[in-house]
Amino acid sequence: MLIRLGYDIHFDIPAPVAIVAMLNVHPSRERDLREPDEVRLDPQSDCSVYIDYFGNRCSRFFAQPGALRLSGSTLVYDTGEPDAVPVDAQQVPVQDLPNDVLHYLLSSRYCEVDRFTAIAWELFSDIAPGWSRVQAVCDWVHAKVTFGYQFARPSKSALDVFTERLGVCRDFQHLAITMCRALNIPARYATGYLGDIGIPPCPTPMDFSAWFEVYLDHRWWTCDARHNYPRIGRVLMGTGRDASDVAITTSFGAAHLTHFTVVSDEVLEQQANAG
Repeated sequence: MLIRLGYDIHFDIPAPVAIVAMLNVHPSRERDLREPDEVRLDPQSDCSVYIDYFGNRCSRFFAQPGALRLSGSTLVYDTGEPDAVPVDAQQVPVQDLPNDVLHYLLSSRYCEVDRFTAIAWELFSDIAPGWSRVQAVCDWVHAKVTFGYQFARPSKSALDVFTERLGVCRDFQHLAITMCRALNIPARYATGYLGDIGIPPCPTPMDFSAWFEVYLDHRWWTCDARHNYPRIGRVLMGTGRDASDVAITTSFGAAHLTHFTVVSDEVLEQQANAG
């Protein structure tokens, strides 16, 4: 299938400010692009592109006071297959993990692993290690946490979510990531596009989505504690230890958001050619 991706984000900039944006499709999906994937700035400004520590593509620029618009649109090929469910995937012993995976076992800004060791083992020690244990974590978080946009709070950590049992998609993932790490399962945060493909249309405005990945059988697998069932049409933008590593925009000074639109729609090939 082909998926039309896009965004239109506006800011009011009160004073000159440096900004880093993570708005491109992840390098691992570049081979699937059918159109250029470029960040457009209005007004135009010098913009450099780099790959960050986690392998994400980022844009860096210096914005002047006034209105700023970031926009982009591209077309990506997707297999149309739902998320894989590797029921036989085995946990890799910590001593056998690659060096670059080890830090996904540690605490991070929103994932207080050290506070969850006893909790996680009490809840999930009876579940066989590997995918079964990961799925049990997702099932538990999905059942225990109530979703609602009104529960969003940028400072909310996994411990807050565990205590309050309320959150948005990133909160579900932070709690599940923390539980997995406490169980010695490497887990990392992921963000990207997830449109209403293969499900009834959602009445709320489209947004970028959060999920997470676990490292089993020496590779990364997609998990989603918020939806908790295989979805079609995920398009990865970035991965990191938690949401702080994959912010869509990071401004080193004031930048007031005034407009935000995201698009992720399946399109027929003839429609794409006509466009």
